[in-house]
Amino acid sequence: MEFISQELDNYVCDHTENEPAILYELNRRTNLEVLRPRMLSGHFQGRVLSMLSNMISPLNVLEIGTYTGYSALCFAEGLQAGGKVTTIDINEELEDLVKEYISKSDYRNNVDFIVGDAMEIISTLTTEFDLVFIDADKQNYSGYYDLVFDKVRKGGYIIADNVLWSGKVVEEYETTDRDTQLLMDFNKKVHDDSRVQNVLFPIRDGLMIARKI
Repeated sequence: MEFISQELDNYVCDHTENEPAILYELNRRTNLEVLRPRMLSGHFQGRVLSMLSNMISPLNVLEIGTYTGYSALCFAEGLQAGGKVTTIDINEELEDLVKEYISKSDYRNNVDFIVGDAMEIISTLTTEFDLVFIDADKQNYSGYYDLVFDKVRKGGYIIADNVLWSGKVVEEYETTDRDTQLLMDFNKKVHDDSRVQNVLFPIRDGLMIARKI
């Protein structure tokens, strides 16, 4: 589902800060060479993530779901001096591409890329995070949220991507598919969580933003 017309989307992108050259290159490489390029944050959403990172000015960011590394580099733009983005992905096939673009970027010393199962890795992390970005397998969104919550500082943020799931969260089905139902459950869980202030933004495929209070 496209939430706004292509013409309006083009206008929005035309009046949004251009993506840095390295991200433009990574965007093109992803679309040309990688399966399911729609998973990439892309120009508009990437600039939103960069803006949020610059507003929050995090010292430590955790990203669950690296894909080709585009969003990790967007978050790195807003880090405090000496800050770190820790990004986790289970897909070994994209490891070389991710490492190539991290090493080519200005943030080569600020991004730690870990290949493995995030459900297992998160419990081993001892860092307190200012910002967590959830953009991995939808079946585990609720589990990721629970695992990271106590690792987020008071006033910190948890952001989850794809929470509108191409509009399927409001479509009526005789039998709702599993991923859609799990995302609906996740959205309700965050909305009902008295420990956070939350807003669901209809940006691209939906960003749920929760601030720990």
